[in-house]
Amino acid sequence: MPKLIAFIPARSGSIRVKDKNARVLAGHPLIAYAIAAAHASGVFDRVVVSTNSERIGRIAEHYGAEVPFIRPDVYATSTSPDIEWIKHALSNLEEEYDCFSIIRTTSPFRQPETIQRAYQQFIDTPEADSLRAVELCREHPGKMWEIDGKIMRPLLDQSHLDVTWYAGQYQALPKVYVQNSSLEIAWTRVVWETNSREGRVLVPFLTERMEGFAIDYEDDWLLAENYLATGRASLPVVDTEPYRE
Repeated sequence: MPKLIAFIPARSGSIRVKDKNARVLAGHPLIAYAIAAAHASGVFDRVVVSTNSERIGRIAEHYGAEVPFIRPDVYATSTSPDIEWIKHALSNLEEEYDCFSIIRTTSPFRQPETIQRAYQQFIDTPEADSLRAVELCREHPGKMWEIDGKIMRPLLDQSHLDVTWYAGQYQALPKVYVQNSSLEIAWTRVVWETNSREGRVLVPFLTERMEGFAIDYEDDWLLAENYLATGRASLPVVDTEPYRE
């Protein structure tokens, strides 16, 4: 079987949700649920956190992740592309891996079973460079606009259509999918061959129910708390005692 490593990116300095990786949700820091899901899935040889924060590193180690290096701040800005920290991580490991997966902290409702399902799909698709989680768009790009001064035009050219998408019902529009932050899996060779984290042949992994829910804004945090309180969502089981400063 391929050697597979899980990378959990967790930089400090989040702008939209302050200190989100260390912020407590249902008794544990947000990062704890990504670590727990990765370990419980049983598909990874290692679970490694890439962070530029000593504090986040201590929290990650408390919950059983490895922090073998600290990410340089230059690779941890709000505009740093993922490929930079991925290359840094792969270059600072003492051994090589066939595949890597990105398990982001922002999707707390992703379960171990989600990762298992995605990994099986990836392995069953040998032509793939990578797999990425996606879900149906709620806001269809056919109804999006660009504003230019006092006028606006459709984001997508629709001049070839008898009935424009922006004038049609959602159910009549072609299905379009948007990526979410639940997970990604890729062959490591893709990073060095294409200078990207995904390569050229991507496989869609369709998330179900709340698996793709992401905490990207403060309102999302309130929604996550509400979903947990009403039983609409559940978190991966964390067996470790809550982290204390």
